Amino acid sequence: MNFGKNLQILRKMTNMTQEKLAEKMNVSRQTISKWELGAILPEVEKLVELCETFHCSIDQLLKGNMVRP
Repeated sequence: MNFGKNLQILRKMTNMTQEKLAEKMNVSRQTISKWELGAILPEVEKLVELCETFHCSIDQLLKGNMVRP
């Protein structure tokens, strides 16, 4: 599993749209899409913010095997 897929799973588990996550992270919806597609990775500060939002560790977000509900 990779970061993009993990992010998508966490976002969907919390019923959050890409738009809402983008607003919360202060980035564009296209940036969220690129993160989920694996085209780019967020900066460290954004990784920390994502982990706080989804209550997970950076290790879990980057390398974990998130499971869809």
